[in-house]
Amino acid sequence: MAIHHQSRLSRVVQGLLIFLVALVILAPIYWMVAAAFKPYSEVFQARLLFTPTLKNFSAIMQPPYEIHKKFFNSTVVALITVFIAVPVATMAAYSFSRFRIRGEKTIFMAIISTQFIPSVIILLPFFILFRDLRLLDTRTALILVNLSFVIPYAVWMIKGFIDAIPLDTEEAAMVDGSTRLQVIRNIVIPMAAPGLITGGIFCFIVSWNEFLLALIVTSREAVTLPVGLALFNTEQGDLWQLISATGMLIMLPMFVLGFVIQKHFIQGSTGGAVR
Repeated sequence: MAIHHQSRLSRVVQGLLIFLVALVILAPIYWMVAAAFKPYSEVFQARLLFTPTLKNFSAIMQPPYEIHKKFFNSTVVALITVFIAVPVATMAAYSFSRFRIRGEKTIFMAIISTQFIPSVIILLPFFILFRDLRLLDTRTALILVNLSFVIPYAVWMIKGFIDAIPLDTEEAAMVDGSTRLQVIRNIVIPMAAPGLITGGIFCFIVSWNEFLLALIVTSREAVTLPVGLALFNTEQGDLWQLISATGMLIMLPMFVLGFVIQKHFIQGSTGGAVR
């Protein structure tokens, strides 16, 4: 009887802790979503019931904000980054996994070590480089910056999945007459698909949320959504209702992407962790 009582008490405590953690995580998100539909006069009022309005979303699409242009820039930069990074990372990961070259461990570690360099350190070199190449305030500059960040991590993640693919499978296919590219296309890519999807998600998220370098290398034409949030710091103060409306636009693709491919993302994350 005492054991049953302790087990029930343990479940109650566990449920209470889960509720508190969920409350801490979801409360700021709820506040932001609610503020996005409130007029400015009600933003700082802690009322659960209010009359929602879409005026904030209409306002952020009008000059001087024109958030729809920032949304377009963010989408183009993130998608192109993914479409370039995943194939490049896959080829590099396959090379590291299947071919033995002199100094491959040193090269691989050198690539991975770039992930430990703070963005602020390479800020000035990137700015000077893009200035000399006349790429400041262009989406091309943002894509190049994002590729330098996401490719090393994608190589490391995808390599773990390729390492787990039996080499005998590829050798058997090549004995049957398949070329190396056919083996990669027909065997390696399907079997490593969870890793490729996870790597693609990572590339998209990093590119979508990148702020510091985007703030420095863009000024008007190629401004992205995270940088666009700075537009709402005006003489009237921070326009939190407009910041919240824009924040919803920033979060929306993340929620949709996570919901659509959550199965592959979980499989890829756990698979990459144990390989």
